[in-house]
Amino acid sequence: MSSINKHILTVHLDIEPLRQVPQPAAYLEDVETSNATSLPPLLMLHGFMGTKACWLPLIEQLKSSRFQDSAWERRCISLDLMGFGESGKPAIRYDIAKEVAFVRCVVEALKLDPCYIIGHSFGGWVASAYALQYPNAVKGLILAAPAGIRDDSFCGRYDHLRPLLWPTPVVDWALRLAKPFANTTDKRATLDRISWFRQELMSQPAARSFLLDRMRPEDAIDTVEKEIHRLRVPTLVITGDGDETIPLWHSETYAKEIPAAQIAIIPGASHALPQNHASEMADLILQFLASSIQPFPALNHDISD
Repeated sequence: MSSINKHILTVHLDIEPLRQVPQPAAYLEDVETSNATSLPPLLMLHGFMGTKACWLPLIEQLKSSRFQDSAWERRCISLDLMGFGESGKPAIRYDIAKEVAFVRCVVEALKLDPCYIIGHSFGGWVASAYALQYPNAVKGLILAAPAGIRDDSFCGRYDHLRPLLWPTPVVDWALRLAKPFANTTDKRATLDRISWFRQELMSQPAARSFLLDRMRPEDAIDTVEKEIHRLRVPTLVITGDGDETIPLWHSETYAKEIPAAQIAIIPGASHALPQNHASEMADLILQFLASSIQPFPALNHDISD
C-alpha cells in the first residue's frame, strides 16, 4: 500500500450552535499526490457508520488501474464527516445542512475548489446537497449507492434495534451476557454484528442522531429528490444489483432526475461498494473522469452495460 498520511485540521463553522466551538476535521491523503495540481482533486465522503478508511481500497485501485497510462496525478482526500471517525463530535442534532457546512469549511481550508466529490450512501446524500448549495465549487459528482431519496418504507425498518441507541451500560452488559448462549455459528455472527452496531452508534453521534431523529416519515425534511433536477454538473451514479441497504430505484432516481447523469450497475455488488468492489469502481470512475473533460452536454450516455 502506498504511503497514506492522516491529518487533522481545525475548522470554524458559521452556524449555530457551533460558531464558538472549533471542530477538528480528520482526513487521509496519499503523500505521493498531495502536491498534485494538474487536475481537480477528488474529495471522498464515506457512508453511514463509515469512516475515511473505507476509501483506502479505492485509492489504491485508482493509482494502479489498467486505465492509467501515466502516474495518478490527482489529489485524493478522504474525509471523516462531522460526528464520525476522528472528526469533531459535538453534542448537537445532526442534519445534512450541518454536514454540508462542515465539508465546505474543509474544502476552503485545503483549497480544493473546484473538486470532484465521490460519496457513498450517506456521503452521496451530503455530496448532492453540497453540489446544490455550491454548484460552482463542484466539477463533477460520483454517487455510489447514494442515500437521500425519501422512502417511507425505511421508517420502522430499524425499530427492533432501538434499544441499541439507549445511552446506558445495561445494553452492553446484556450483550456480553448473551455471548455464552450464542451456541451456533449463525447466532454468534448475528450477536457480533449487533455488538459492532452498538459500538459504532456509541462512538459516532451523527449516526445515532440520524436514527433517533428520523423515526417518522415527516422527519425526512432534507432529502434531495425534489432538488437534484437543478444540478448541472457531470454525474456518475454507481450501484449494485445486490444492494441490501439502498434500493436500486433510489440510484435510478438520481440518474433520472440529474440532467445527463450516467448510471452504472455492478452485477452482484452489495452495498459495500468501496470496500468490496473497488476495482470495478476505479475503472468506472477513471472512464467518467476522462469523459467529463468534454463539455457537459456530451455526457448524455449510459454506461451500465
